[in-house]
Amino acid sequence: MGVNLIVLGKGDDKYQKLLKKASGPPYKGRIFVHIGFEERLAHLIYAGSDFFLMPSQYEPCGLGQLIAMKYGTVPIARKTGGLADTIQDYDHVTHTGTGFLFRDYSPYAMQDAVKRGLCVFTVKAKMKKLVSDIMGKDFSWSRSADNYLELYRAAGRKAGK
Repeated sequence: MGVNLIVLGKGDDKYQKLLKKASGPPYKGRIFVHIGFEERLAHLIYAGSDFFLMPSQYEPCGLGQLIAMKYGTVPIARKTGGLADTIQDYDHVTHTGTGFLFRDYSPYAMQDAVKRGLCVFTVKAKMKKLVSDIMGKDFSWSRSADNYLELYRAAGRKAGK
């Protein structure tokens, strides 16, 4: 699809080997693989990327997508766990959302989400709005605490009736 891919992290040995092999010919210079984690490198990747791919099979929380959004890097993720809770799938009609989600744990589903992201990327105004929208999201603890307090107040009002 004409994209460059950067992979940072550690996982199953067989996938690490496959990714390392893929970073050679014919994709040398288009795929970069760094096995292991380096925080400084991770921040540079977040800052310099247009999209953050997180195809987790399971993800109870997920901080990567939250960090990516603060950097203005659009998440593309499998709709599971915390990823489903924090990423709103982009709607091409209303031009709203905070990323691109896919349900099936398959390469085809992931590829479709990447293609949907690239469609937005090719229209500069849409991409700029998407990046601006995701950078404005507030996932802070103080926002969460305010939401919980309001929930408790509403429950208290109902109980007091």
